[in-house]
Amino acid sequence: MQQSVKHVTERVGKILKREVAVRDDGVLECRLEAGDLLKCITTLRDDEKSKFRILTDIFAVDYQAREARFDVVYMLLSVAFNARICCKVPLVEGHNVPSVTSVFGAAGWFEREVFDMYGIVFDGHPDLRRILTDYGFTGHPMLKDFPLTGYDEVRYDLQKKQVVYQPVNLQQDFRNFDAISPWKGER
Repeated sequence: MQQSVKHVTERVGKILKREVAVRDDGVLECRLEAGDLLKCITTLRDDEKSKFRILTDIFAVDYQAREARFDVVYMLLSVAFNARICCKVPLVEGHNVPSVTSVFGAAGWFEREVFDMYGIVFDGHPDLRRILTDYGFTGHPMLKDFPLTGYDEVRYDLQKKQVVYQPVNLQQDFRNFDAISPWKGER
């Protein structure tokens, strides 16, 4: 494992903004800028001494209080060396990240999911549209500032014989939740 870390650090070191680290679970981890993403992912896939040829996941994490609100995370697997690498791209809200569908075809589904849930746009994606919510859905439900109950209620109207959207009408007021700091109550 340590030899893989050394090689990846040397080979991709010019692209990386920080060194490759090893987490407690043995996964390699690096932080990249969005502009370096395609070059780095391609290098990790094509290099014979790393062989990270399987994209296992792309997901995002919302750090609402941070300036670079999102981390877009790419998980790659090298079966040949029994190694995983986690490439994190910090992203300011409203900024885009390049699509890696030209490098890994399977990225298309993962990127659509991240777009649908977080609103992160992937430049160059061949078919970037919602995948988990319906096309009339407003907002992105995995954002920490998205209301727990949503904005609209979807139900089937028997008289109209169609699905209708109506604003959420809560029978009881909820507390005003603050996603940045936890609720502190009396003990």
